[in-house]
Amino acid sequence: MAFYELRNDEVSIGIDSRGAELKSLKKLSTGAEYMWCGDAEYWARTSPILFPFVGGLRDKVYRTKGETYPMTQHGFARDMEFELLEERGDEIWFVLNSSEETLKKFPYEFVLKLGYRIAGSRVEVLWRVENPGDETLPFAIGGHPAFNCPMEEGAKRSECFVDFNVPEVVSSRVGESGLVTGCMDVFRLNEGRLPITDNLFDHDALVIENSQTDTVALCGRDGSRYLTVTMEAPLFGVWSPSGKTAPFVCIEPWYGRCDAEGFEGTLEEREWENLIGPGEVFRASYVIEV
Repeated sequence: MAFYELRNDEVSIGIDSRGAELKSLKKLSTGAEYMWCGDAEYWARTSPILFPFVGGLRDKVYRTKGETYPMTQHGFARDMEFELLEERGDEIWFVLNSSEETLKKFPYEFVLKLGYRIAGSRVEVLWRVENPGDETLPFAIGGHPAFNCPMEEGAKRSECFVDFNVPEVVSSRVGESGLVTGCMDVFRLNEGRLPITDNLFDHDALVIENSQTDTVALCGRDGSRYLTVTMEAPLFGVWSPSGKTAPFVCIEPWYGRCDAEGFEGTLEEREWENLIGPGEVFRASYVIEV
């Protein structure tokens, strides 16, 4: 396990080779840390990569190639050691290859590359999924970055806002099983902003599907943005642990989603699943700006 740092004149970032996880994002002019510290009292992670699954599976299993496999929520890449692939100035890349270990859990060959690039006060998170095999590769991939909220000393999370930059958002509701139900929640927003009430995450994450917005920000008690995530992801989650009033909020770009309640299909039939053929490459990214 190793720790890497990139910096320019405005920000510094720190990455752990375990999971190639972003652990720190600081603004150098103020010394402010924007990433959650990973305190296990609330949540022991900071920004795990979700691969080859996003979210949970019905009965914690999936079906493919005529077999049934157990799988934990969000897959296994977040708990594996990545190799340093390349480091130069403002950019760093890590790689995780399929192996005998992963093939027992997920019977497909893959190459997962995860990169970070800094420019000014922006951090671009870059994903590449390559299919080195001779069959179609089904997978989901997502981010799970947790950002400190509130940022102001003496402020409460309940005084802060999520800014979706649209008049309203519709969220699929997650049930007690951790799976999507048939219920939908409509949030009509005030100038694009939604208050982060103590009960906002009682039903787990807000699951925002169908490309409803490409810009999501966290705002302090005065309503001004202090961190913005921009993405082209078709869906995303907004989450903080239920019932804990945790001092962070996650904004999670996703290319994939947990199962729906009652889902009985195969891996290839999961909603929002990605399928790439032999030799093909999937590319995606999102940006954090402070």
